[in-house]
Amino acid sequence: MAAPGFWDNSESAQATVQELKALTRVLDQFGGVVAAGHDLEALAELTEEDGSAETEAELGRELARVQGELQSCERKAMLAGPHDHRGAFVTIQAGAGGTDACDWAQMLMRMYQMWLGDHSYQCELIDALPGDEAGLRSVTLEVHGDFAYGNLQSERGVHRLVRISPYDANARRHTSFASVDVMPELDDDIDIEIKEEDLEIECIRSSGAGGQHVNKTSSCVRMKHVPTGIVVKCQNERSQHKNRKMALSMLKAKLVMLEEQKRQAEINRLYDEKGEIAFGSQIRSYVLQPYQLVKDHRTEEETAKVQDVLDGHIDNFIEAYLRKKMGAAMGA
Repeated sequence: MAAPGFWDNSESAQATVQELKALTRVLDQFGGVVAAGHDLEALAELTEEDGSAETEAELGRELARVQGELQSCERKAMLAGPHDHRGAFVTIQAGAGGTDACDWAQMLMRMYQMWLGDHSYQCELIDALPGDEAGLRSVTLEVHGDFAYGNLQSERGVHRLVRISPYDANARRHTSFASVDVMPELDDDIDIEIKEEDLEIECIRSSGAGGQHVNKTSSCVRMKHVPTGIVVKCQNERSQHKNRKMALSMLKAKLVMLEEQKRQAEINRLYDEKGEIAFGSQIRSYVLQPYQLVKDHRTEEETAKVQDVLDGHIDNFIEAYLRKKMGAAMGA
């Protein structure tokens, strides 16, 4: 930051400043935990000498607080991948299950939005395709904030819902599926070459309700990378130029993840966009009837508090995934 010409490019400078702030927050939190550990030691000695119920209660409260901070530090230590510190794109797509699957995709979007809100992340709707009767066929969210991708990577895969269908007049139990895809939000200057001749770009009218501008101009951009078959779409901006820039950024992110697939067998197993979104491919099951249980089939983490999970309380599943991933990386 002290180098000559650092502020000449304001976008690049701001990106560096934001990176510094993120690193400083991690170091400050760790330093705070270390200092709190020393304070706990002193408080424990005082409690032993004093022996009063008041100091014991204070020690208990402080211990619980520091344990929470330590757990947060431990999670950040598990987010050491090359893209873990970045923001993320989250795409949810309805699979087998018809209208129920579209409704399930919308329920998942709500679950993630509530989790994001609880953790002070900023979330923006990039693209959404409504279902024929209810819910969403697909939706893409852009998430801004430190370690968004690192945390949300655990959600990549097929999610299975079992419940009494509200769309079945006979109130029968239905099983529906939706896939979740998570990509890192990459810098514009990332070193990945995309040839113009490899792209098929289509400008179409934006879908959905709202505004005088929507549906009147061809601002929605659909971009296909011919060699890989990857397709991305963006319609949240009024400007076709901005949508094209966002679509290109999403395409770069997908291509980077595709390269990582080739190098890492585990990521290749977890990140499979072409897998069927149906029976036998789910990473997590959410059962509402005949009993209540959410179970992650990769980590065996489970809970009977289904509504809590659907309200965005998914930290236990995220942490279990990160611990397993870290253990696999260390050969445990």
